[in-house]
Amino acid sequence: MEEAINYAKKYLEDLLSFFGLNTDVHATSEDDVIELEVPSTHLNGFLIGQRGENMRAMQFLVSNALKNKGFAYTRVNVDIAEYKKQRADRLSKRAEDWVKEVKQSGKSMDLQPMNAVDRRTVHKLAQEYGLISESVGEGRDRHIVLKPAETDKD
Repeated sequence: MEEAINYAKKYLEDLLSFFGLNTDVHATSEDDVIELEVPSTHLNGFLIGQRGENMRAMQFLVSNALKNKGFAYTRVNVDIAEYKKQRADRLSKRAEDWVKEVKQSGKSMDLQPMNAVDRRTVHKLAQEYGLISESVGEGRDRHIVLKPAETDKD
């Protein structure tokens, strides 16, 4: 695992250097996922991209580089200037409001389409509050439906 982490770190640092950014990437692992954190710089907006698309592209590149080198660990999470962490925190606050509304009204709520990472965050929160959550739809239209637990309906 340590060799894969070092390779991923170096690969991302080399990739960033093509954009003129010479910075040290912080690399760790958690649950068989290599976590790469890029500190805040003047290129944050460019590196993150619209809704994190550039960041996800870098994640994809690093993951494929690991696969091509034959490493067993190829799941990679790239976060730039704690963008993903802050986004998850904001989403959790909004999701708490949705959960409270479903619990109070006793009615299901369809949420807007969101990516897999955001859906996972909402699913975890719904489970903590004792709600049922399911993902429905396909592709970019995939979204969560929050439902009161069966015992809440009585």
